[in-house]
Amino acid sequence: MSTPKIKSIVEEMVQPYLIEHGFELVDVEYVKEGSNWFLRVFVDKDGGIDLDDCSMISEYLSQKLDEKDPVSDAYFLEVSSPGAERPLRKAEDVARAVGKDVFITTYEPVNGLKEFEGRLLSFENDELTVQTGKKEHVIPYAKVAGARLAIIF
Repeated sequence: MSTPKIKSIVEEMVQPYLIEHGFELVDVEYVKEGSNWFLRVFVDKDGGIDLDDCSMISEYLSQKLDEKDPVSDAYFLEVSSPGAERPLRKAEDVARAVGKDVFITTYEPVNGLKEFEGRLLSFENDELTVQTGKKEHVIPYAKVAGARLAIIF
């Protein structure tokens, strides 16, 4: 089965449980590293998640995966927080990040740049306004290749 299909099945499997328990599904990865496959599920909630949360979700998901068995290869299941530099995968994630430090990459140059690290000032009309130093950049959301929260020192 293809990686996108596995990710989709896992998302469908875990999403109702996460919503019921006040968690948010941030991302699902199914990747091969060396000779091992890893199924990684990244979750979050207001105030962050802890080891008990990860364990509870892992137990639930492990049971569901055993029942449906959508993955034919042997793999390691990991449930964790997306971390301090959490990816911003959806428009809703970007909207919630207004006022925070972000790192944005674009498919093509905007103002001569393809990388922006700074404060996300706004996200309106499908455009992000990012302040880098004293300069503001307006980035069309359609040109965003990747976005995540950033820790700027």
